[in-house]
Amino acid sequence: MNVFIIGITGGIGGLLAQKLRSRGDTVHGLVRRDGQQAELATRGVVARVGDLSSMTVEQLAAAFGDVDVIVFSAGSNGGSKEVTTAIDGDGVVKAIEAAGRAGVERFALVSVLPESWRERDLGEEVEYYFAVKKGADIALSRSDLNWLILRPSLLLDGPGTGTVSLGPAEFHGEITRDDVAATLAELLHEPRIGRQILELNTGSTPIAEAVRANVRS
Repeated sequence: MNVFIIGITGGIGGLLAQKLRSRGDTVHGLVRRDGQQAELATRGVVARVGDLSSMTVEQLAAAFGDVDVIVFSAGSNGGSKEVTTAIDGDGVVKAIEAAGRAGVERFALVSVLPESWRERDLGEEVEYYFAVKKGADIALSRSDLNWLILRPSLLLDGPGTGTVSLGPAEFHGEITRDDVAATLAELLHEPRIGRQILELNTGSTPIAEAVRANVRS
């Protein structure tokens, strides 16, 4: 499989690249600096240099090239409204259009559980982040692409457990980025899953089994 990752230098994107490479997949990505491109090359990843917020649709489509699937795992993590809009909002919409221009049908988006931290006073910028993420989910779900939206619960660092709870609706808890990346890699290798929103939380089901359970008959 030939995969292009937007957000390849992030926590989930970097782990996903490693897991896909270990499966024998070809991995491409978008980075902002030459140094990042050179570092990824040492790990067998072909990166294109560009700034998602300033690239045109045509430039992004050219960067995609002839790949099988695009993964969008970039995010502002609730930073300033300007950055959230540029990456989590306009960036996703731009990538959707660029995928269509490049003839790439499959598109996977790492989103967020809408219930995340609902018990807390999140502040205006984080509330805005959740609203923008929901708008991106809607935009992708209304596109003509063969899309997948993965909504993980609160992200943690550290080693994964290899077991999860995955389905159309899950409770909000916490999960390691490692388990999110492993689940996403498994989902990308299951062509029978498409045009679905799946929520992801820590759980007791082995990842491959959890993915197979969400294949529509």
